[in-house]
Amino acid sequence: MTKLFKNFFADESGAVTVDWVVLTAAIVGLGIAVMASVSDGLENLSGDIDTQLSSQGISTTF
Repeated sequence: MTKLFKNFFADESGAVTVDWVVLTAAIVGLGIAVMASVSDGLENLSGDIDTQLSSQGISTTF
């Protein structure tokens, strides 16, 4: 029975999958954090660009 437990604990056949799951979750979490941090500034900037483009006049004379 102890040999069975030793073989079970020595087996590393699923360790890579666990590593990739943790890495993927960290990347997704980081992306969500960056998006939450940047979204307010991006919304303000897009509003400023809209205001500038809407008020811009086109001169047809030289």
